[in-house]
Amino acid sequence: MISDNKIKYSEINNKNNKIDSGVLYIVATPIGNMDDITLRAIQILESVDLIAAEDTRKAKRLLKYHKIDKPIISCFEHNEKERSIEIIDKLKQHYKIAFVSDAGTPLISDPGFYLISKCIKEKISIIPIPGVCAAIAALSVSGLPTDSFLFIGFVSRKKNKREQRLIKLAAYHSTLIFYESPKRIIALLEDLIKLMGDRNCFMAREMTKNYEEFLYGKLSEILEKLSIRKSIKGEFTLLVEGYPNKKHISNNMLEKQIIELNKNPELSHSDIVKKISQDFEIPKKQIYQKALDILK
Repeated sequence: MISDNKIKYSEINNKNNKIDSGVLYIVATPIGNMDDITLRAIQILESVDLIAAEDTRKAKRLLKYHKIDKPIISCFEHNEKERSIEIIDKLKQHYKIAFVSDAGTPLISDPGFYLISKCIKEKISIIPIPGVCAAIAALSVSGLPTDSFLFIGFVSRKKNKREQRLIKLAAYHSTLIFYESPKRIIALLEDLIKLMGDRNCFMAREMTKNYEEFLYGKLSEILEKLSIRKSIKGEFTLLVEGYPNKKHISNNMLEKQIIELNKNPELSHSDIVKKISQDFEIPKKQIYQKALDILK
């Protein structure tokens, strides 16, 4: 059990320039296996006055499993603004409150940003209680470069917006990390192949759960394996290798990059050429004529 001294020290240590208030703990919880939770997270959940949860049903199951009995209120996407007023009011009354999402580290493709922003403005102490994050767990076993990565999360459900986003991401050299639902994973894989080429990737499905699955290979290979299944279930974390450091870009990708950048009225023809040259590490002369043909 965490000692009173440790809690007090942590709160005092994080109260520089803060008003006299309670503390909001941002607590990471398991992404599947109920045992994937830190001792400190359990201790904090046992010590707080109130728990704000994205999904109270899931939070109650977690608390019951770890024999924790605390009052819970909901705080999710559609009530976060209204609920934040109530939470901040209680924090000003010296409540200690834990905020948890459905799974993993809160605010990573989850609600909580509005609440955190308001607490910062009100100078209320906020303390992270680190733990599981699906993106980092998948990255650690992906076999893809870990020295530089870009977390994308969920891309738009709308095809045009999704394609525009992926076109921009195609030039990044960092490992790309996506979250996706079983309903849209096929569409995402198809768009990635079309807009980025058939890159190496790693797919994690239902991590830490009974039907956990890891797939390594090319995007096309993963797409083929999923396409022949009668049904696709579970939550997906998909990692895709970044654009390789070699002076090559397909005509299809080059054309899409030029068209997308041309939508920005602040970029001139020469600006577009310069940016693509820098992003893909290729000579300007290789791009210039193609841009002239497309933008004439």
